[in-house]
Amino acid sequence: MVQPKPLLSFSPGTNPMKISSSDDASDVPRRRWYHYLPLCGTVFLIFAPQPSLLYVLVDFHLQTLHRPYLFAIHLLVTCTLTFMAVSSLIVCVVRDPGPVSIDSNVSPMREGEDIELSEALMNPEDDLSAPGRWCRKCWAPKPERTHHCSYCGRCVLKMADHHCPWLGSRCVGHRTYPAFVHFLFSVTLLAAYVAIVMIFALWYAFSNPLTVNETIPVHELLLASAGIIFTLVIGPFFLYHVYLISTNQTTLESMSPFLLLRHLTPLPRAGHDLSDPPIEPELSYPQRRIVKRAHKKIRLYDIGWRKNWAQVFGLNRKYGLLYRLWLGGSSPGDGRHFPRNPRSEELLAKLATALVEADKDS
Repeated sequence: MVQPKPLLSFSPGTNPMKISSSDDASDVPRRRWYHYLPLCGTVFLIFAPQPSLLYVLVDFHLQTLHRPYLFAIHLLVTCTLTFMAVSSLIVCVVRDPGPVSIDSNVSPMREGEDIELSEALMNPEDDLSAPGRWCRKCWAPKPERTHHCSYCGRCVLKMADHHCPWLGSRCVGHRTYPAFVHFLFSVTLLAAYVAIVMIFALWYAFSNPLTVNETIPVHELLLASAGIIFTLVIGPFFLYHVYLISTNQTTLESMSPFLLLRHLTPLPRAGHDLSDPPIEPELSYPQRRIVKRAHKKIRLYDIGWRKNWAQVFGLNRKYGLLYRLWLGGSSPGDGRHFPRNPRSEELLAKLATALVEADKDS
């Protein structure tokens, strides 16, 4: 008879406080070669237009217009924006988005002193009994704003966006979110800049057809079309993340109104049939509408747009501005604790009262 594996194992000769799961390695999905194909597509889309762009700049600005300063300016701007996009892309791919590990900075055990499993896993500052603070898949503490990614098979600190296949099948979390926004900004700006330059060059080619090379308009048309398409596709996505940063929300928090339920104040013990806190499946249609309306007003972590941006792009390091402009970097802080909106508790209490009243009426 095969003996089942223990859920948790203690390695001999190590500190008993350091706990490791025996199934972690088997539960984490392995990345196959085809998982990196979208990333190769991303790199290809960045570098594929470069030879055609260089050809247009040389032929049009140097040989046709005879303006080397325009050629130098356009070449410098496009190369700089390309380097910025690639740098932030490398950060998103290489850096861990936000590891969730058990703190080991605890006092050593005295000889003969026993410790329970719950005490070993407990962080004194965290209330693991609160809803959503314990991951039943990782079987480990789940800090505030942390979410479990089923693709990666692990929890990610402040999972700011979705699991992105275009970044090498990786998540966007606390340590990579600034680089991700920086990548969107760089790609949008690069695409818009190329589109504007190519539209002016294409206009000149149609106005002076005898003075330009006959193949140049084809390159200009393709580059202008690609620039417009990428600007219209990536630009709104970047503006959406500008809105999320300004209101201190993640994509999951913005698109999942029922996440508010786990933060509700305690409900009355009697007079309703709801759980405490309520769960989404047990809500009636009117109660769901109440939650969705409240979600538009309750911003749990919105502490003002200035502080919200500082929380993501903190400049509290040497050459911080240059560092942010060059590759985005990571967010400051530990990614586990976040200040709350002072009005959030009052609004959550009103939401809890409205849900109880709606349950009485149903």
